[in-house]
Amino acid sequence: MRRYVPDAGSRVTSRLLATAIVALGIALALPAASAAAKDKPFYEGKTVRLVISAGAAGGYMQYARLLVEHLGKHLAGHPSFIVQSMPGAGGVVATNYLFKQAPQDGTTFGLIHAAMPLAPLFGTTGARFDAQKFHWIGSLDRSNGLCTAWHTAPIKTWNDMLTKEFVVGSSGAGIDIYPKMLNELFGTKIKIVGGYKSGAEIFLAMERGEVEGRCSPQYTSMLSLHPTWFAEKKVLVPVVIAEKRSPNFPDSPSIMEFVKDDNAREQIRLLIVSQDMDRPFLLPPGVPEARVREMRAAFLATTKDPAFIADAEKQRLHLDPVAGDDLTKALAHAYALPQSVVDSAKNLMVEK
Repeated sequence: MRRYVPDAGSRVTSRLLATAIVALGIALALPAASAAAKDKPFYEGKTVRLVISAGAAGGYMQYARLLVEHLGKHLAGHPSFIVQSMPGAGGVVATNYLFKQAPQDGTTFGLIHAAMPLAPLFGTTGARFDAQKFHWIGSLDRSNGLCTAWHTAPIKTWNDMLTKEFVVGSSGAGIDIYPKMLNELFGTKIKIVGGYKSGAEIFLAMERGEVEGRCSPQYTSMLSLHPTWFAEKKVLVPVVIAEKRSPNFPDSPSIMEFVKDDNAREQIRLLIVSQDMDRPFLLPPGVPEARVREMRAAFLATTKDPAFIADAEKQRLHLDPVAGDDLTKALAHAYALPQSVVDSAKNLMVEK
């Protein structure tokens, strides 16, 4: 039998036909691949970095780790997370980084000191960011300010703070708001000792006798790290920096009980705005709005997650969440206050 052997022209035609078939297959597959890529969640396969403005030990790190252990299951794509500590200048270093240098795509977000959102308004040294341009995701807690004194310190009451030197620890300029306010408006004799990286280090310094106490929103942090201190009266609370007395410390006066004029009252109200922003989370300014909404929704879902709440209770971490929209509105109100009130508050932050 004679075998058929295609001539050169037939072979060329066959190759062209085969090429056309392959090209057609690719063309048909491309829309499907493109659609699949489009439908793929942004966070799928990604690692999200949470930058915190405090040291690796202390309440901020505890809250950060708690959140990232649960947040991923409420984000489409279920990303993994890492937490990076970036302490310095009371939160200024990390906040500046998040504003100007951090990736703007939603793969990096931050947990900063509660004092930082108002730092530019108060003229805090080195604060090179616009707090209203951040995308505020939400806060995990609210916290009244306290002045706490170690039980062996000579400071026991508000009157003691007016007549005796009170040495308090600080982790940077952004944390010194309350001591400076009390010295300026009421004549207290608070001496600030800086250089500590976190609230945990300040608590250790109190135990060692390096400092006598602390003035800041510290209740939840102390309750988590040293849950028996209040019950055992290892620390006393001479004054609460809040609108009214705290149910946790009914015998400690509110600072508002000693205010004698409206100007001072308005300054204090401005200075304590951050109390509703204890443990505030944010995304950098350039993150797309759709991703901001996604992260805010995931944050709120996480705060309602029974497993998240149970883990917080196990770690003795207090929760009183605030939505990102509410943080944004509170800051807008603070930045819209009369210039006279703002100038008076800024003056309290200036080194004398």
